[in-house]
Amino acid sequence: MKTITATGILAALALAVMVVPARADDVVDHGGWYGGFGLGQSRARIDDERIANSLAAQGFTQTSIRKDSSDLAFKLLGGYQFNRHFALEGGYFDLGQSGFSADTQPPGRLDGTARFKGVNLDAVGILPITEKFSAFGRVGVQYAATKTTFAGTGAVLVADPERREKDTNYKVGVGLEYALTPRLGLRAELERYRLDDAVGNKGDVDMASLGLVYRFKTRAVAYTPPVPAAAEAAAPPPPPQIAVTAPVLKSVTLSADSQFDFDRAIVKPEGRLVLDRFAVDLKNSRYELITVQGHTDSLGSEAYNTDLSIRRADAVKSYLVESAGIPAGKIETRGLGESMPLTQPGECTGVLADRVACLQADRRVEVEAAVTR
Repeated sequence: MKTITATGILAALALAVMVVPARADDVVDHGGWYGGFGLGQSRARIDDERIANSLAAQGFTQTSIRKDSSDLAFKLLGGYQFNRHFALEGGYFDLGQSGFSADTQPPGRLDGTARFKGVNLDAVGILPITEKFSAFGRVGVQYAATKTTFAGTGAVLVADPERREKDTNYKVGVGLEYALTPRLGLRAELERYRLDDAVGNKGDVDMASLGLVYRFKTRAVAYTPPVPAAAEAAAPPPPPQIAVTAPVLKSVTLSADSQFDFDRAIVKPEGRLVLDRFAVDLKNSRYELITVQGHTDSLGSEAYNTDLSIRRADAVKSYLVESAGIPAGKIETRGLGESMPLTQPGECTGVLADRVACLQADRRVEVEAAVTR
């Protein structure tokens, strides 16, 4: 019954992947505090030989043994992710209990159970595979309390029926995480806990689980519109011999549909060619600042759209810095999301496919620089 219950719960959690709608503009944030839980099944290794030897030392011969090595297990967790590749995570775990029942000759039976629970602190290394999918590994320490109970029937007598032990050992694990939304992730994990069984032996208990992780704060994207310049005080006209050269606006627009990978903030080769030509055009010119503005259409939530727009603007900036050698301090990025569409309100109607095609002009990245020769 324990195995059936655990399997049913794991299947229900897995169903969440299909229930949560996938969106092209979902973007995972990396960094900050998070919390969550895992639910699954534990499996302990029960040492038949040690039990038989212990009974033999008391004059009994073990004739058969029945083992219950699996149980429902869960854990609660909280952590802080420093960047895309590293986090510290702590929590509480309950691995349930395992047990055995050994029949003996002279006629009798020895029953034993062990329950494990405790707290842990892990270092977690993360390997991003896609924007939403990542693998991770963990290694850490855990402080566990073990309660072991024994009961004898027939000829088997137990002098010390209950024993308790607290000890610090290591734990390791591997897992996969899929971002259902920018804040909510689904995890599948396999962990191994090294534990003391309270009768002088150490062994391993494995836990396979599915769980959810919630990130408490995604990256805030704040756009401050340009502040109008204060009215300039009247000044005498410049001397006629001074010539003023008006700056020339150099600009280029990248279509998000054709020059970025679907659902990702990576500039495709077509977009790189456009940026290469823009960089050549700026060569030997004087300019103060290059402005990169990311825009999206109005489909989806405002938060998702703003996050995607700034990631794509950042990707353009990174390419100009790394490939064209433009100083990073001369490039300013802004994520405007859906706030500045080129289409008019009510212009794009109909079924979703028609609206997506109609709103194509809104999905773009604009690059501008005011240059003087």
